Amino acid sequence: MSTLVIVESPTKARTIRNYLPKDYRVEASMGHVRDLPQSASEIPASVKAERWAQLGVNVDADFEPVYVVPKDKKKVVTQLKDALKEADELILATDEDREGESISWHLYQLLKPKVPTKRMVFHEITQDAIKKALKNCRNIDEQLVRAQETRRILDRLVGYTLSPLLWKKIAWGLSAGRVQSVAVRLLVKKERQRRAFHEGTYWDLKASLVQEKTSFGAQLMTLGGTKIATGSDFDPATGQIAAGRNVLLLNEAQAVDLKERLTGKTWSVTDIEERPVTRKPAPPFTTSTLQQESNRKLRLSARDTMRIAQNLYEQGYITYMRTDSVHLSDQAIAAARSCVEQLYGKNYLSPQPRQYTTKSKGAQEAHEAIRPAGSTFRTPQETGLSGRELAVYDLIWKRTVASQMADCRQTQIAVQLQVEDAGFRSSGKRIDFPGFLRAYVEGSDDPEAALEDQEVILPNLKVGDHPDCTELEAVGHETQPPARYTEATLVKTLESEGIGRPSTYASIIGTIIDKGYAQLVSNALIPTFTAFAVTDLLEKHFPDVVDPSFTSKMEQTLDDIATGEAKWLPYLREFYLGDKGLETLVKEQENQIDASKARTVELENLHVKVRIGKYGPYIEVENDGAVVTASIPKDLTPADLDPKQVEVLLRQKTAGPDQVGRHPETGEPIYVKIGTYGPYVQLGDKTEENPKPKQASLPKGVTPENVTLEMAVGLLALPRILGVHPVTGGKIQASLGRFGPYVVHDQGKEGKDYRSLKAGDDVLTVSLERALELLSEPKKGRGSSSSKSKAALRELGAHPEDDTPVNIYDGPYGPYIKHGKINVSIPEGQSVEDVTLSTALQLLATKASAKKSTRKTSKSTTSRSKSTAKSSKTGAKRNDAED
Repeated sequence: MSTLVIVESPTKARTIRNYLPKDYRVEASMGHVRDLPQSASEIPASVKAERWAQLGVNVDADFEPVYVVPKDKKKVVTQLKDALKEADELILATDEDREGESISWHLYQLLKPKVPTKRMVFHEITQDAIKKALKNCRNIDEQLVRAQETRRILDRLVGYTLSPLLWKKIAWGLSAGRVQSVAVRLLVKKERQRRAFHEGTYWDLKASLVQEKTSFGAQLMTLGGTKIATGSDFDPATGQIAAGRNVLLLNEAQAVDLKERLTGKTWSVTDIEERPVTRKPAPPFTTSTLQQESNRKLRLSARDTMRIAQNLYEQGYITYMRTDSVHLSDQAIAAARSCVEQLYGKNYLSPQPRQYTTKSKGAQEAHEAIRPAGSTFRTPQETGLSGRELAVYDLIWKRTVASQMADCRQTQIAVQLQVEDAGFRSSGKRIDFPGFLRAYVEGSDDPEAALEDQEVILPNLKVGDHPDCTELEAVGHETQPPARYTEATLVKTLESEGIGRPSTYASIIGTIIDKGYAQLVSNALIPTFTAFAVTDLLEKHFPDVVDPSFTSKMEQTLDDIATGEAKWLPYLREFYLGDKGLETLVKEQENQIDASKARTVELENLHVKVRIGKYGPYIEVENDGAVVTASIPKDLTPADLDPKQVEVLLRQKTAGPDQVGRHPETGEPIYVKIGTYGPYVQLGDKTEENPKPKQASLPKGVTPENVTLEMAVGLLALPRILGVHPVTGGKIQASLGRFGPYVVHDQGKEGKDYRSLKAGDDVLTVSLERALELLSEPKKGRGSSSSKSKAALRELGAHPEDDTPVNIYDGPYGPYIKHGKINVSIPEGQSVEDVTLSTALQLLATKASAKKSTRKTSKSTTSRSKSTAKSSKTGAKRNDAED
């Protein structure tokens, strides 16, 4: 008897094959095998004439979907059908969430098996988990399938009904989505707040004090018994102190006068308060919290995080990565507690096993948190992983282990000081017992360093002491506008509001960026003028579509359909065909939407119109009876477009660009201009004889007002040839690129060696000697850990083979020996002082030989990682553009 097992991806197939009997054949469906038509060419000829054909859903016949097999899946389906002919049994082993259930259902409908068929689910790919799953197979869950299909139909109805309207009224290629449009509105609302923000200024005093040779700082809090104003006392809409706040606002002159008055006066400690504080570890990761923390710590996008997590799951390193649950199985708790005891000692264990309760709205999907797979957890070093996969696994391992560790006990100390009529406060924090912080600190990738950063040590003070003031400084502050969303904070907001499913956030954020609704700049999501125009239109004419509470209720209804508490068909009828249904609303509103107004973005305090054009946003104003337009640079955001910026853009268009002078050699004029991609300098005029005059972007931080003739000539002369390398004879140049100024060494056949210039270096004046110095430094990859620059605990000496240092460092899992790229832990029972260079060389040699043998026996790991990019596209779940 032979059994055919179908999973989604080749990686998952390879891993699960190791744990199944020999007569089991495992094949991959490469993700979804059927879907709604993605283009007009996929719509079956039999329905092309129907009014609903573009939707791919027959809204007149109980919302029956039209499913088609995409061209790139036809060969896969044929192969699966052929494999099924040789099988006596079929097991559908797709993922355990709603979408995985849907894939199994589609496979069953398409393959039409005549042999017994079972549904197998598991949340980790380990031998024990697969054996258990085989014994507990079940039927396909029709309610889960119906909930997922309803979601799919709902997303298609919203996306394919509203998107064509946006094409007609604003610009071709735009898209609307049930969750996507709400997320875009959140970004736009934040940008509106930033635009409405008015800066406030306040001053206070900062003191440096000394008690018994220990220095500490203190901040001015009160004057004459009245609280000193801080940033939280301001109204962001006015830049003034908010109504009802009884505070004293100091300006610069008053702060300086107060400083002079208090200088040389006696300081006294009037009160000391010590307050014990207990911090508990965060729960293990869910899909949402993994995306947030990965973005904060590793600067990974939600999309990249999910792709890496999926690879880790399919290779058997972690449990299923699409989950809303923070629950840990008894097996996982035991494994985590064992890690704690072995690595940190019994006193770091929580007194009782910790179990967490899921609080998010409509929690569903898999039944356990994301954690390392198996009944024992491999430490990150034991996995053989590298790069971003290692970083994400390390994050998951630390978070899971920390969840079973003891509380962190801290003492917060507040010291009140008085000098004349001024009250100051000094705050300290003492970590009495680090507990879980030994393993995991949110937002930090080095727990040990973070522990040091968290402590603020104060001297041993008591009431009545008179510390010496060594410095008193008047400090000015400005209030800050609301922070823009990062991927982490947007994911957190969407989840807390119950908008969409965490498993779809990665694709939604990706779509927002890909469709031009937001730019990702320094990890911040900045909405574009197009996002403003689309949000304005939807708010005015389809408010429910962008209402978070309405979208949250839709999610709850979909959850109710999954549990059988709600019926899918009446809901779809009401949503789309009802008196206030989407189709009805679009028909009513389409003729009322003026395309010219829809393409116009209204911004306060601007006398010009901002319009969305075919080639991007531009400003439009009447000047002496004529209409003048000017493109808006891509890096100029809606919050930053002010009358001054408008004046510069219009002056360039009406009076011509600013001329900084003439080139000393050619005599041609040099202009400073502002284009779509920001400010730049241009040599000469654009003519028929010179259709492409030479241009050069301004370096980061340089504004058009700061450009001198000398600077402009230098920028236009880039790249600068600095000389030749003394060893290779290769040319060395300095230039300006996408990521800033750099030097480059042309090594001929070996390629080019680049180094970024550092702060203080000037691309226009950097010398050959300085370039050689930079090129001699080790090349730093992006995202290199700051721990690499940590001081060594001990320097053992140079390695006899390459004369490079062999050192001992302190890491999160204890001290370790490092030579080049090889790290090896110090054996249990040995201290740092016991290790000699000879011992270290033996340990490093053993580790190196083990790595080589591992590489030989697991070449498939390399091929697996190479094929991941290939299979991640084909094996990944559907990326719904209309979400």
